[in-house]
Amino acid sequence: MKVKKNYLLAILATMALTPTLSAQEHRGSAADGSFFTPENLPYSVLHMREFMPTTNVPRGNEVRLHSFRYRLDEERIDALEFVPLGHTEPITFREGLSRNFVDGIIILHRGKVVYERYFDGMNGSNLHAVMSVTKSFTGTLAAALVAEGLLDPSQTVAHYLPELAESGFGDATVRQVMDMTTAIVYSEDYTDPNAEVWSFSTAGNAMLPHPEGTPQGYHDYLATIRKSGTHGQQFGYRTVNSDVLGWIVERVGGAPIAEQLTQRVWSRMGMEQDAYYQVDATGTAFAGGGLNATVRDLARFGQMMLSGGRWRGEQIIPREAIDDIRFGGDKAPFAASSYGSGNLKGWCYRNMWWVTNNPNGAYMARGVHGQAIYIDPTAEMVIVRVASNPNASNTLNDYLSLPAYQAVADYLMGN
Repeated sequence: MKVKKNYLLAILATMALTPTLSAQEHRGSAADGSFFTPENLPYSVLHMREFMPTTNVPRGNEVRLHSFRYRLDEERIDALEFVPLGHTEPITFREGLSRNFVDGIIILHRGKVVYERYFDGMNGSNLHAVMSVTKSFTGTLAAALVAEGLLDPSQTVAHYLPELAESGFGDATVRQVMDMTTAIVYSEDYTDPNAEVWSFSTAGNAMLPHPEGTPQGYHDYLATIRKSGTHGQQFGYRTVNSDVLGWIVERVGGAPIAEQLTQRVWSRMGMEQDAYYQVDATGTAFAGGGLNATVRDLARFGQMMLSGGRWRGEQIIPREAIDDIRFGGDKAPFAASSYGSGNLKGWCYRNMWWVTNNPNGAYMARGVHGQAIYIDPTAEMVIVRVASNPNASNTLNDYLSLPAYQAVADYLMGN
């Protein structure tokens, strides 16, 4: 309780210092969702602290700052051509960035920066909202607890969270939550105004009133979700799984998820900047989409993943956890879903990472509006991209993004 109290005090301090009135007057509001309209989104993704309370992920001051080595090859990468999926005419890599409304991007090859660009007023010091890329951080923390023997993925959710015993999650296994194969009544269709994702967002929005008898935050809402069908049969991309997993990580790890990310990762890697999470009115971090960080710090995390969890001679994440993300996925539940055809055919989902199963063994973290960490072990490449694409769904952007990533990988391997 003392930890929770300290977090709430920090959150209240953040709210007191945040110029929310100015943000509401000029850049939309979190209360009515106008901060995410196409005209406001480019500002909002760089200034989330102006719209809602947050909690910090400190970089600390005990580890030496990591500095990247640069071997820039920007002009040739800009000029690389690829054919968008479903099209016949090639476009350049640089044109693809423009079409995807990219705010910032960095490409690492063998740990060195070969490409780094920022657009529309963003710079390398800006923290950017990474949306559902957050899920992969949550999944990585959970996979680490599994590798260390602290979390049993075969146990039920109710075993760790008796508060959810009567919910649709109660008899699901932790593994089914980690791989999003739970069978629950919940739609994440952003085009449907009646989809459950909107009531979930309302519950987690600290800038809205929460009348007595309604969910006061994310955890309250999770307890209201009902079961539909049999767990484990089909992949279903639902953010609520990530917040159940975040709650489990907190319960097993004995600390808020922001604190665990700080202690396990952020304070040990020489990050440039603190990161932060958006939180609900109770102080609970949004484990499914609330992380904000700089492009370069995200690239450091990606390079650590590429290196089997090691960073500057230290094992940050257990190698077993990284291998389970890369090789542990089951294609069958993914193939049975709506994602199993089209541009993601042959993929799977493991520990909240998207695994391509392509010849290069690439896997990635993905977030709405164009956020991505793309890791290609064969090409020894990490791409981090942040964006403010007015199309929220990655399905609408993959035809440009996926062949662009592959074009860079092919170039780097051939060079």
